[in-house]
Formats: sequence, structure tokens, C-alpha cells
Amino acid sequence: MQGNNKSGLTRRDLIKTAGLASVALPMSATLAKVSWAAEAPPTIPVGQIVPFTGSAAEFGKYYRDAAQLAFDQINTAAKEAFGGPIIGNHITADSNTLPTPAIAAARKMVEADNVPAIIAAWSSGVTVAIATSVTIPSGVLQVGNGTTSPLVSVLPEDAKADLLFRTSPSDALQGVVAADLATGKIIPDYKFAKVSTVYINNPYGQGLSNAFTAAFEKRGGKVLAQIAHPEEVQPTYKAQIQAALEGKPDMILAVTYPAHTAAIVKEARDIFNFTNFQFTDANRSDDVLKAVGAETLKGKLGTVPSADPTSPTYKEFSELFMKTYKYDHVPPFTETTYDAALVIGLAMAKAVADGKKAGDITGKVLAENLRPVCNPPGDKILGANQESITNGLKLIAAKKDTDYVGTGGSVDFDDNGDVKTPIAIWKWTDTGTEDVKIVPAADIPSE
Repeated sequence: MQGNNKSGLTRRDLIKTAGLASVALPMSATLAKVSWAAEAPPTIPVGQIVPFTGSAAEFGKYYRDAAQLAFDQINTAAKEAFGGPIIGNHITADSNTLPTPAIAAARKMVEADNVPAIIAAWSSGVTVAIATSVTIPSGVLQVGNGTTSPLVSVLPEDAKADLLFRTSPSDALQGVVAADLATGKIIPDYKFAKVSTVYINNPYGQGLSNAFTAAFEKRGGKVLAQIAHPEEVQPTYKAQIQAALEGKPDMILAVTYPAHTAAIVKEARDIFNFTNFQFTDANRSDDVLKAVGAETLKGKLGTVPSADPTSPTYKEFSELFMKTYKYDHVPPFTETTYDAALVIGLAMAKAVADGKKAGDITGKVLAENLRPVCNPPGDKILGANQESITNGLKLIAAKKDTDYVGTGGSVDFDDNGDVKTPIAIWKWTDTGTEDVKIVPAADIPSE
């Protein structure tokens, strides 16, 4: 893909100048209120494909509500900046955590609901299926909220279209951190010489398994086998577990979704007396803990793309999100779902500021606006902070440069539509999971 940086600078140039742009937002009082036409600004509907059922069903409601929170904040800001809301209907549909139903849902959104933008998806397999079958051919912007497969960075269908973005990082990063963890570079007394992987047979599973394998072997370890299993939940995984255990690995990396993970770990324990797993982002799940039991999982480690929990934007988001929707925790990729919705709103604001009418606000227009409103240089817009978002939309309305600081980390889109965020090391506890260490994005090796 080709970049659309508003300054014409390369991404490397932008990174060099980012520090110069990190000035505080001007007070709203210093901004002349933009005079808008008597009629209300245009509004757009936005679609979202969510795993309400299937292997990742426990996450769906959190992702729906995170997006709604972002849209509500955008519309509150738009009333100040433009005289009315700019995000219309928030249309959600169930992916069933599988490609085929997700494609059907996305097609309805595009053809019947006329959405120019879709948030999709948590699963990279769903993301790629929607992108290649629906959004790219239809000219619709798609922003992945939990999409991590390295394939997405180089998807051939999007090479010229530049319509597929994501607010979650590529597993090229997580694979490296998972390998650093497994080879003792992060926790010295946690180290393995030979391992296998069991992965879900889709772009997410294959991509992360391959990234981990390359990084682990580069660090001197040996991967005995990479064993795939189907996306559909199976009655048994005995054959896959047996194949993964050939050669007696010290550990198995599980690159699987919650329902698969629970079944695999239970069968490995009950049939093969093996429990030494390392986990990844997609299996950090309360449902897995309930199904397997803390006596088996407690203390086991995993990796997950994560916000820095001490960052101001994440702290404000998590507190606001849990208070607004009465949740007691924030599952992985909830913050990046918020960011996906928020950046679509910022892109919409630029389209309105540029004088676009409703019929002119296409997926291509929104995609072209993402880097200008999100990347440095520019005045900061702080995710989850209503005052900052309102000031940000006023800046956009006044044709000023802005730089979005996400709740999940950096939302500086590179030429591939990718971002780079921290990776957390996490562990199972008696009642859930907790972070052990955050590896900052800047500290993650490229391979």
C-alpha cells in the first residue's frame, strides 16, 4: 500500500518529527468555534462484525460496547464542532467466530445498510475473509480491532486499494516476544530448548505459529512440530496432541481460540499427562479457566498485544468503560476496538470538515483520512478523554493537524495500515489472569 501522510513525509520522517509535535492540546477557548451550515452535518452508519457466538463468544458484548462508547464520544464532540452528530447507526452482526457467517453479515451491511466502514474483526481468519470477499471489492474501509495475522500486512488484494487497516499489532511482534519468553530472555528461570505448537488453521494461527517458530529457532531453540487443527470446534484433538508430543517437547505453544484451547488442554492432561503449555492472546479467556480449572492453569504464562496499563489513555478508558457498562474487567482487544471506532469517527470528522456530503463519504475517502488525523505531526487527541476528543474535532474542523493517541497504544498507521503496540506477558491465577510484565513496542526486536 502507499501511505497517505498529509505532509508528504515518509513514515520514518514522521517518527523523527513526532517528538517535536508532542505539544499539549490548545485550550478549546483559543479555538474559534467553527461556524457550520444551518443544516445538520452528514451522518454515516458504521458496521461491526462481532463474535457473539462461537469460540470467542465471551468477548462479543465487550467489543460492541467499546465501539459504542467511541461513537458516543465522537458524536458528543461533533455537536460542539459541527452542530450535530456525524456517526449514524451502529450496526452489529454476529460472526460466529467463523468466516462464512461473517462474510454474509458484512455483505448485508454493505449492500443493504450502505455502510462505508466496518470494524472487523477479532479473528484474523474472519478479517481476511471479509476483506477479500466484501470490503475491498466494494470500496469499503475495514479496520481490524483484534486482527493480528502477519498476512494482513501484505494481503495482495489490498496492495493498491489501501482499505484494510488495524488498531492491533501484527503477530510478527507477538511471535518474537513469545520466543523471547520461551528462551529465557524475559524471565531467566523460564526457559525451554525444544517445543511444538498447536494452532488453529487460519491466518491468525498459521501466522503466529510461523512467527514464533522463526524467532524461537533464531534464538537457538528447536521447534519439533507445528500442528494445525480446524476452525470448527472438534469432538476430540487427540490426534493433534499426539503429533505435537512426538519427540517429547518441553512445552507446547497454544495458538488457538478459547473453545479449542479448553478441549486441547483437558485432553492433553487427561490422556497424555501433559500440562506444560505456553499461551497466546486468543486463549486469554475466563471460559478456558472455568473449563480447565485453576489447578492445571495457575502460573502458566502467555503473551498478548496490550496497552500499557499505566498509560493515561488506557487508565481513563478502562475506568470509563467499566463504569459506563457495569463490567468488572476489560478483556484483550477491547481497547483496540474502541480505537478502531474512534479513528473511523476522526476520519469522518475530516470528511465533514472538507465539505463532503453524505453521498460523497465513501470508504476510500475515510481510508485516505485515517493517516492525516491519526499520525504525527499534529496536536494530540487523547483516547477516552471527552474534552480532548471535543477539542480534537474542533481542530479538525478548523483544518488543523492532529495526532491520535490510542487507548491501546500507538495508532500511527504505517504504509501497510499497521500499528505497533506493547506486548504483555500474562499468567493464569486462581480466578482469572493478570499481567506479569509489559514489553514496550520500542523494545521488541524486528525478528
